[in-house]
Amino acid sequence: MSSQQNTKHQLRLGVFFQGVNSSTVWKTPEAGSQTDFASFRRLVQTAERGIFSAFFLGEGLRLREHLGQIHDLDVAGRPDAQTMLAALAAVTKNIGLVATQNTTYNDPADLAHRLASLDLISGGRAAWNIVTTDNSWTGENFRRGGYLAHEDRYTHAEDFVKLAKRIWDSWGTESIARDAKAEAWLTGQHPDPVVHQGQHYSIRYTSRLPRSSQGRPVLFQAGDSAEGRDFAARQADVIFSAHGGLEAAKTFREDIKARTLKAGRPVGAVKIMPGAEFILAPTPQEAVEKQWWVKEHQIGPQQAIAYLEQFWGQSLTQLDPEGPLPDFDPQIIASDVTRGSGFQNAKAIELTRAWRAQARDEGLNVLQFVRAKSGRVGGSFVGSYTQVAERLEEYAASGAVDGFNITPWLVPTGLDDVVNHLVPELQERGIYPSEYAGQTLRENLGLARPETSTLPRKNGNTWIEVAV
Repeated sequence: MSSQQNTKHQLRLGVFFQGVNSSTVWKTPEAGSQTDFASFRRLVQTAERGIFSAFFLGEGLRLREHLGQIHDLDVAGRPDAQTMLAALAAVTKNIGLVATQNTTYNDPADLAHRLASLDLISGGRAAWNIVTTDNSWTGENFRRGGYLAHEDRYTHAEDFVKLAKRIWDSWGTESIARDAKAEAWLTGQHPDPVVHQGQHYSIRYTSRLPRSSQGRPVLFQAGDSAEGRDFAARQADVIFSAHGGLEAAKTFREDIKARTLKAGRPVGAVKIMPGAEFILAPTPQEAVEKQWWVKEHQIGPQQAIAYLEQFWGQSLTQLDPEGPLPDFDPQIIASDVTRGSGFQNAKAIELTRAWRAQARDEGLNVLQFVRAKSGRVGGSFVGSYTQVAERLEEYAASGAVDGFNITPWLVPTGLDDVVNHLVPELQERGIYPSEYAGQTLRENLGLARPETSTLPRKNGNTWIEVAV
């Protein structure tokens, strides 16, 4: 590779293996199990062969429902993310392992310990995707219920994350003795106890684990509200954004730059990786045909009707999928969260009236409209390998993103085209790494190692106060 190519901005890729979703095609012979370990192993090892930076597991805390019943037209649930990632750490060497974990329904000391455990056993490859779900419907699965007010979710989450960081950083230069002649298991100073007195929990905790080779787990965050963006600018290392179009990505980048500087952090402290779906083929025409096949299998007649029912708040089984949208208003004012965050709090009457007008103006029936409306998070890259490589070269040149989190539409083979055909083209153009930069996720994402805690350390027990 020439020195000129080496100066190009390189993109990174991750895979987003969703927990509950309508993206994954599961009703065809090509589809594998959504729960067998073999599917996860096949997908993560393909991603690692393609020098992907991270394997990102989504996780739902409750089975989705539809009109009061379990919604079983889509993938409904998968094994616990951290359990699965710990198993995958043993069959991978370089790829990062990202666990989605909720700040509302976990305790900070316990979660910090579990994430530190994953970080240590993986050799510094762990990451935490921070989510702030707070609704009482999800909370019914937990003792505390929906106790957290929606407007407080980021305040609570930030205290949680700060406390987790304090716990990870409470080990200084001390380490575990490896000499048979050592007098104590710990060498050097004992780790500092961390004390927190807050509204939701009170903790006095001494971390049981040293810092990993990357310092602490990498923090991902995907909130897109003003509060979510500010939270990410202050606390996150990577933003999993929904702004995949080039112009939207540029605008989002400038906004995050400003927020990051305001938070007192360097501009490059926060990486941006939009979600995207990649549908590739040898020729442009084959790619378009493949896209239609994928759409048809993601959203069939039943899924299309169920999608509208979520906003109309009633059964629409009498509706013809190849006919027009309902010509009457919904029974509800706003949709709820039982089918996921994408449905939450939409103003049903205003929205559905606008939909009817759009479908009528564009001549779309129910099935066509829902397929058009059900775009993947962040957008799609559809085309020949060369076409998509050319588009990605534009992104690399613009600096609008640091890479993409790919949602595979088929498990476990949905990354094969990307790894076998697209990655080599990107490498030839000098915009994708040909090998891993290092052994930790921070190195492979181009992130600096966090500094060791600078909090005061004294002989004996030190209490570290964490403000609420």
